[in-house]
Amino acid sequence: MEGEAGDFQVTLVKKPRYVIEDKCTGCGTCMEYCPVTYPDQYNQEISENKAIHIYFSQAIPLIAYVDQSCLYLKEKKCCICEAVCDNDAIDLNQKEEKMEIKVGAILLSPGYEPFDPKVKDEYGYGKYVNVVTSLDFERLLCATGPHEGEILRASDKKHPHKLAWIQCVGSRRVTPGDNSYCSAVCCTYTQKQVILTKDHDAEAECTIFHNDIRSYGKDFELYYQRTESLPGIRFIRSYASVVGEDPESKNVIIRYATPDEGVKEEVFDMVVLSVGLNPPSDHEALAEKFGIELTPHGFCQAPSTNPLETTRPGIFVSGAFQGPIDIPESVFGASAAGSQCGEFLDYRRGNLTKERIYPEEKDVSQKEPRIGVFVCHCGANIGRIVNVPSVVEYALTLPNVVHAQEQLFSCATNSAQEITDMVKEKDLNRVVVAACSPRTLEPLFRDTLREAGINQYYYEMANIREHCSWVHAKEPEEATQKAKDITRMSVARACLLEPLQEIDLPVNRAALVLGAGIAGMTCALSIANQDHEVYLVEKEKDLGGTARRIHYTLDGLDVQGYLQDLVRKVYQHPLVHVYTSAVITEATGYVGNFLTKVRSDRGLTEIKHGATVIAMGADVYKPTEYLYGEDDRVLTQLELEERIAEGDEKVVKAQTLVMIQCVGCRNEDRNYCSRVCCSESIKNALKLKEIHPGMDIYILFRDIRTYGTMEDYYREASEKDVKFIRYEPEAKPVVQATEEDGRPVLRVGVRDYILDRELAIDADIVCLAAAVIPPAGNKEIAQLFKVTLGPDQFFKEAHVKLRPVEFATDGVFLCGIAHYPKHIPEAISQAYGAAGRALTLLSRDIVTVSGSVCEVDEKRCMGCGACVSACTYGAIELRETKQGKKAVVNPVICKGDGLCNAKCPTGAIVLKHFNDEEILCQIDAAVPEEEIPQQMDKAVGDV
Repeated sequence: MEGEAGDFQVTLVKKPRYVIEDKCTGCGTCMEYCPVTYPDQYNQEISENKAIHIYFSQAIPLIAYVDQSCLYLKEKKCCICEAVCDNDAIDLNQKEEKMEIKVGAILLSPGYEPFDPKVKDEYGYGKYVNVVTSLDFERLLCATGPHEGEILRASDKKHPHKLAWIQCVGSRRVTPGDNSYCSAVCCTYTQKQVILTKDHDAEAECTIFHNDIRSYGKDFELYYQRTESLPGIRFIRSYASVVGEDPESKNVIIRYATPDEGVKEEVFDMVVLSVGLNPPSDHEALAEKFGIELTPHGFCQAPSTNPLETTRPGIFVSGAFQGPIDIPESVFGASAAGSQCGEFLDYRRGNLTKERIYPEEKDVSQKEPRIGVFVCHCGANIGRIVNVPSVVEYALTLPNVVHAQEQLFSCATNSAQEITDMVKEKDLNRVVVAACSPRTLEPLFRDTLREAGINQYYYEMANIREHCSWVHAKEPEEATQKAKDITRMSVARACLLEPLQEIDLPVNRAALVLGAGIAGMTCALSIANQDHEVYLVEKEKDLGGTARRIHYTLDGLDVQGYLQDLVRKVYQHPLVHVYTSAVITEATGYVGNFLTKVRSDRGLTEIKHGATVIAMGADVYKPTEYLYGEDDRVLTQLELEERIAEGDEKVVKAQTLVMIQCVGCRNEDRNYCSRVCCSESIKNALKLKEIHPGMDIYILFRDIRTYGTMEDYYREASEKDVKFIRYEPEAKPVVQATEEDGRPVLRVGVRDYILDRELAIDADIVCLAAAVIPPAGNKEIAQLFKVTLGPDQFFKEAHVKLRPVEFATDGVFLCGIAHYPKHIPEAISQAYGAAGRALTLLSRDIVTVSGSVCEVDEKRCMGCGACVSACTYGAIELRETKQGKKAVVNPVICKGDGLCNAKCPTGAIVLKHFNDEEILCQIDAAVPEEEIPQQMDKAVGDV
């Protein structure tokens, strides 16, 4: 790579694939005939690979791949795969190609490498046949895995009944071959695997050997509790090692220790190693090629004030190359990096864009229905359970069906094109796809119909995965019959579908950001830097939010200096308009066209904007326990940090200080982890040790959750003699004010489970890690902007993985600790992510809203208002007419959920695309008329 930011020249080397993608159908014939076999790279016994095999790609979900073990590539022998391929899709003579491209910015997202436990003898991986990694186990669980979703032991192909997971394999250790950091994701993915194992076998016994349980993410604590409460589940806090196997049964022997029973051994049918995340295997070469710096752990070096920025201008980073992170952080980090690239290249925006042009839509409304049915295998998700060819054959017998066929993956690019081609070739005017849920793929298939020149609302989706194969995995015959029934119902409905037109609306290109903490200001600046006006609304008189009380971070950032610079940029930006001491009095409108009324120090202002970002921050729990508020020596962590920054001698010269974790959270009132408290306590402990090395500091904890590279600071604190004592929730510490040798002290009583004794610690200061809690105003804002709150009263995103910075309400976005507690770099990353998503809306001239909305028949409406109260989006209002009050639907706001339709006592409201006739015909098709008497007789007999 050569050049500078804004003008990079990159040389790409395209390795030969030996497979022509647009010809390969993924049929697997080549793999069947390939004579070359070799052991699996992760476990020599788990499965057998061939030199040519089928793998998933994004563009084409199943495609052949030739690897370097191919005899032809090595010795120019054997090209049987070319001979047996009916599509001429294999070319073993392909050569390497070089491509020169010019770009203005570069985004590095090379992912991670799973830790290889073979480097550690203590786990027996590769030595004992029934020891597998978590990645191996993931493949066993998968429907497309070696045993089609069955969990079978490699030694005897039997179902394991007693399984163990060993946590922290390759992580949280400084021994040779290990990583000192925490891999952040292992605790939760292990819990997922345990739950799925219990789904496969309700009687399975699962044991998790762990250190700390790090359920720090949103809803992770609930997920942990769900796992822990399952029958036959044990969580054992202990390091464990594999010491052998039974030579006959091949069962695996684990050695571990507990405080009560000491060292013991136990036998398991299968052992799963929860492996950590390494940086990409070529991270050093990658850094050298792109001229960037790496952390000591081999991940990309980035400043905490912008975790998406590398040390070289114009090059950005996202995903696990930043360090170990979970899927939601990776997703909004990708949006964030996109926003950063957009800022950097704003001056070139729009130069290379092309408008997509669809063919003219044909009017087929007066024609007899000609229906095409496409039945998807979904790999093995459907095809392993449902007899897909049988469903296709049955579909051809249904009225108005003129074409039916099976597809391996209907969502694949080539399959979607096949649907378009068949619509044109067979003159189809209705399409039914029998596949998965419409939630994620319905827009794709509707677009496929538009490409074919027919109205997109002539499309119907039959869900034979979530509603059939997944819930009837052990009943293939019944599942096949149910798939036929579902397909028949969808075909019946498709006959009655009507063309609908979507509504195009102009977009107001300004944004409203609620909350001017670090996340809100970062988001506002990112949007403004891409030439959009931003209205930044803050309820306090000063900008900065919670960060005004934070002075330093674990990695040494001067937070107040950074905050001052951020505030200066906000006030100096010509496109950012700041409103302080502000209150939202009214919020109306819809995606692309909102109207919000704000009362602030500027008076009452009406703000018109196309997008809204909620970044309102959070509050800190005010403790009612441990003498807080009764004794001024009991502080919260934020108060302690402020005292340290001020140089308060009572704090910095104290002899003994005790910190108590999980105050106000992880309990019945707030059943979540506040995420930041453990690292906050360690940060303040290290700062105090730096000022006064002789101070005795105790941290009383339940689990230390210093995930990722923050683990290094936990180790540093321990090395500096900060003492960590674990307590259980049923035996919380007790604090009382007393005197010792005439000195007033706070005596902290706690049980030490390692020493198996009660301890009494006389402290000068007690510091409470108080919970991060949602602000009281969340409920009001949620009602105003028609967005939802989670059970914990933080704002609820549309989808935790697919849409982590968006609400279900279009045009409203989310970032910062309004979403959930998080550290400053995480809040900044999410702020850029929210900006990136908002800009996908604001950069358009128009926005399209669904045609599937409600409409009112005024003649039947009696103006009772039942529909108004039922609509959660405020899309219906009563208006005075000559015939009295009548309900009127705003189609732009309507989400088509049908609540009003169901509640209307006179049937005056019709939901387009889901009208009564369409629904009733499905019900009629569910049970053929001639079968109704038999069904009724059976129902009576069962009673």
